Amino acid sequence: MSGKNDRQQSTRVVVLGLGRFGRSLARELVTSGTQVLGIDNDPKIIQRLAEDLTQTAVADTTDRDSLMQLGVHKFPHAVVAVGTDLESSILTTSLLADFQVPQIWAKATSRQHSRILERVGAHHVVIPEHDMGERVAHLVTGRMLDYIEFGDDYAMVKTLAPADAIGMPLKDSELRRKYEITVVAVKRPGQNFTYATQDTVLMRGDILVVAGKIRQVEAFANVT
Repeated sequence: MSGKNDRQQSTRVVVLGLGRFGRSLARELVTSGTQVLGIDNDPKIIQRLAEDLTQTAVADTTDRDSLMQLGVHKFPHAVVAVGTDLESSILTTSLLADFQVPQIWAKATSRQHSRILERVGAHHVVIPEHDMGERVAHLVTGRMLDYIEFGDDYAMVKTLAPADAIGMPLKDSELRRKYEITVVAVKRPGQNFTYATQDTVLMRGDILVVAGKIRQVEAFANVT
């Protein structure tokens, strides 16, 4: 195992599997001040990442004894970033669940894979390719500038202020009543985002952050 002992991060995360997704995630966590133990069975990958992560180790993520020796069972957060090897992904997640790791995140390659990971103990499952494709589809087909989905029926979007609300306070435009959405923040050209209030007057070119049910925010983003 190699490590950087001069770091004093408060949050500890173990990332199991250091392919493209795992490497990117682990490096981003370190940049944000998180203590990261990266584990992979490929010595070449570990050698390349030894200077980037807090600690690194060569190990089989499906080997209980190896993970115990590395102290994986003591981590509050774990990410199973194993790639296309479904068996390793499932076995690794199951081991973490046996260790009773409080927060287990796992990468899936399909909806079926996601359901299996949830059954064996993953608390959160992400499907990077699917999630990104879904997000981009929303941006391509409408006037949305950004799109974030929460759960199955709620989302926040960044979009331009509609013409029928220009020049009047939010309370008079009645956007909430007409579209069943809430304007959370407003950004004027050349300025930063500010919280929206009932007295906020929308101007042409304003960018809005809007929250609500998915169908409602999608419909609102398509209003010109």
